Amino acid sequence: MKKRMKRLLLEYLKDSKRSDRELAKVLGVSQPTVSRMRSRLVKEGVIRDFTAIPDFVKMGYEIMAISNIKTKALEVAELEEKAERYWNRFPNVILVSRAEGMGKNGVLISLHSSYADYSDFITENLQEWGEYIQEYETMLINLKGKIVKPLSLTYLGEQEEA
Repeated sequence: MKKRMKRLLLEYLKDSKRSDRELAKVLGVSQPTVSRMRSRLVKEGVIRDFTAIPDFVKMGYEIMAISNIKTKALEVAELEEKAERYWNRFPNVILVSRAEGMGKNGVLISLHSSYADYSDFITENLQEWGEYIQEYETMLINLKGKIVKPLSLTYLGEQEEA
């Protein structure tokens, strides 16, 4: 990626709601140049979405669950197709992916309004996926507790350019 394009991307990570005019001043280029660069970043898939990272507690979530899963050996493509159809039904599930580490091969990150909500979620999903799961471990994060460094992509935007 060209240096100017990366600088624009980093600026978007800091604050994606700024206008092309504001970004042009920061980057020292014209506003039409910023518009063309943004369009190219989107077209090439470098930027997938312009979105906000909300305060999850203010949205009504108290718990973030990070679940590490070891699936039983089977046709992976078949399982991934089912997973994509299934997990897209849950807006509180913010990441599902293959993974490696700790003897696991999958990860799921979800948000829950309470422990009861989380418990119901786990029960329902283990009933659906139990035949495919060999091991399932979850770490619960109290979103109302002390968070040393909150989830944000702004940090990436503040990195020094390589």
